[in-house]
Amino acid sequence: MKRSAVYPGTFDPITNGHHDLVRRAASMFERLVIAIAANPNKAPMFPLEMRVAMAKRVLGDLPNVEVRGYSGLTFQFARSLGFDVVVRGLRAVSDFEFEFQLANMSRHLAPEIETVFLTPQEQYTFVSSTLVREIAVLGGDVTEFVHPAVAAELTKRAPLFARPAPSGPPATHVPES
Repeated sequence: MKRSAVYPGTFDPITNGHHDLVRRAASMFERLVIAIAANPNKAPMFPLEMRVAMAKRVLGDLPNVEVRGYSGLTFQFARSLGFDVVVRGLRAVSDFEFEFQLANMSRHLAPEIETVFLTPQEQYTFVSSTLVREIAVLGGDVTEFVHPAVAAELTKRAPLFARPAPSGPPATHVPES
């Protein structure tokens, strides 16, 4: 019996690493809901509606995948759908401690809901939404890290988040003697 699962996150923006995990999770579950969080504790580059729209565009070819925005606790959202599995991604060992704490807290609050961890393909282990946003804001090329539609949106929005250059004389390189 295949089950249904929720894959939650802020997806600000959705990256090729997310895309990889969604495709693999979609093959494991009958139905997969990508739950895009309206996290009030973060200041996203993209509003929730835009993050949902970008994810729908990137994942539109997967018939058993649905993209929805939500607010509140993930386990409550999963419960409201009647789902008992939450999928989380682990890129590196540094992600493990936080994800382990989160999974244990969720198990304490909702023992009927299991957390399943997936790791991305090796070429995506260093890709994060935070780094992609930073690269875009600083004028770098993000096309190898995100879907072309997402790259276009990043190009439009990045200038709105650029920090002003520091004032004063430019830094100079002093050769070592």
